[in-house]
Amino acid sequence: MVPMINPPKNLTPKMEKNAIIECVPNFSEGRDKAKIKEITDAIRSVEGISLLDVDPGEATNRTVVTFVGAPDAVVEAAFQGIKKAAEVIDMTTHHGAHPRMGATDVCPLIPVAGITLEECAGLARKLAERVATELNIPTYCYEAAAFRPERKNLAVCREGEYEALPNKMGSEEKGPDFGNRPYDAEVAKTGATTIGARDFLIAVNFNLNTTSTRRANAIAFDVREKGRPMREGGKVTGKPMKDENGKAIMIPGTLKGTKAIGWYIDEYGIAQVSMNITDIAQVPLHEAFDEVCRKADARGVRVTGTEIVGLVPKRTLIDAGKHFLRKQQRSVGIPESEIIRIAIKSMGLDQLTPFDPKQKVIEYMIEDDSAKKLVDLTAKGFAEETASESPAPGGGSISAYMGALGAALGTMVANLSAHKAAYDDRWEEFSDAAEIGQHLMDELLHLVDEDTVAFNRIMAVFSMPKKTEEEKAARAAALEEATLYATQVPLKTMKKAYEVFDLVENMAADGNPSSVTDAGVGALAARAAVRGAGLNVRINAAGLKDRQMADSLVAEAAELERLAEERESSILKIVSDKIK
Repeated sequence: MVPMINPPKNLTPKMEKNAIIECVPNFSEGRDKAKIKEITDAIRSVEGISLLDVDPGEATNRTVVTFVGAPDAVVEAAFQGIKKAAEVIDMTTHHGAHPRMGATDVCPLIPVAGITLEECAGLARKLAERVATELNIPTYCYEAAAFRPERKNLAVCREGEYEALPNKMGSEEKGPDFGNRPYDAEVAKTGATTIGARDFLIAVNFNLNTTSTRRANAIAFDVREKGRPMREGGKVTGKPMKDENGKAIMIPGTLKGTKAIGWYIDEYGIAQVSMNITDIAQVPLHEAFDEVCRKADARGVRVTGTEIVGLVPKRTLIDAGKHFLRKQQRSVGIPESEIIRIAIKSMGLDQLTPFDPKQKVIEYMIEDDSAKKLVDLTAKGFAEETASESPAPGGGSISAYMGALGAALGTMVANLSAHKAAYDDRWEEFSDAAEIGQHLMDELLHLVDEDTVAFNRIMAVFSMPKKTEEEKAARAAALEEATLYATQVPLKTMKKAYEVFDLVENMAADGNPSSVTDAGVGALAARAAVRGAGLNVRINAAGLKDRQMADSLVAEAAELERLAEERESSILKIVSDKIK
């Protein structure tokens, strides 16, 4: 299905290491495929970018491009796309059905994972300044990146479109935020660009057990932020009421940040409420689903399923899955795949067509399936890989895996306790514990591969040239850096594995007594992880030239080993007492 409503076409970011953002620039060319390809090739040229969609429109003479990646890569790709568009598009000859102001008309940055909207706004402002400075293209900042409240609205920035630029340029009130100057031949060719940051827009259709467009529209008006016109006498047939300025008086709907309408779909033989959620932080998908269900039920209609148009961030389905699990008083500390399965079944995402998260979730779409990971092997495959003549995976990866198994056992006990009838009044307590355990397990599984990466970095140094003094110095510096990293990774494993003791101790003391030995084995695994990783800290620290740093890391590891021994003994005593 096509979405009902087309999406609107001084901060220092401190985003997470694996942050992902989306960019959806709209270029004022939808007919010349060669020019479109030049623009998309410029975007593709940036390493680390995944180009997800190119959607040209002949009538609109406009192409919407969607790509994702790490923040720095996305910003660079956006810049290259804007640069190429300015080279190949001449706005003096441009005509199309869609509002437009420049060769790159609008360029929003959208947080997907590991980064906030505010951080994207900071990146957008820096990009806007760079475009104006290096490319001499006037830029406005809109939505979350706006410098003035009124410019949050794209329509305000684009008022009068391209044809109004001669009067807007050079104006303090109407001119762009960056690159404001009198109208000239360069501006005539490139037009102006609007760069900003907005939250992810979700286009979604809610399937109804009715063929009535009128009923679907009524539900849409109940929920959408705009609501419906107030009518005289409160009757549907009453005349719409207007204020003193002649503007229609509206009764707001219940969901802010949403636009919606009802329609009938011949292909499916049902009516739908078609919705755009423009602020998923304020109105998550699952809340919109619940509210549409409530309003539909009040009108004698049922929501039978949900259809997501396009892609969604993973957090949308994770949050939804956890929401429905909590409504059932079930633990949310279960694997990510299971949480997403609950979301799919709870909202009927697979009612009309199969719903494959690998094809609908942005993070899964850009995963590098070619990268071989130890944690993706079977248990038998992992053991065989370890037993092979290759030096990796070695003791460090095995230690991290033992820590992950310890966390997994603690999580299992928490989940079993949460679902035990005798603990119904404590399900949330155990669910919280299971969620903590799930995070610990995920982090330790990540360290399984990170330890091997650390080993491979040291091996890579040995292939560096060492003929000249400069090469020898560079090789020595690289070896010291790689050795330090190889020492810090197992220390990180020790710290993370030590956190497992809190989980398994709580489960041994207060969890399902039938699973107390599982908590005990979790403690044994955690201590093995701490001690095993400690051995790696010591042997790798021995290769450091910086002895002060080496001694500090070894001392920290020794203290963790001592504490781990105490925690293991304490937990095993609890287990023994419970068994007796």
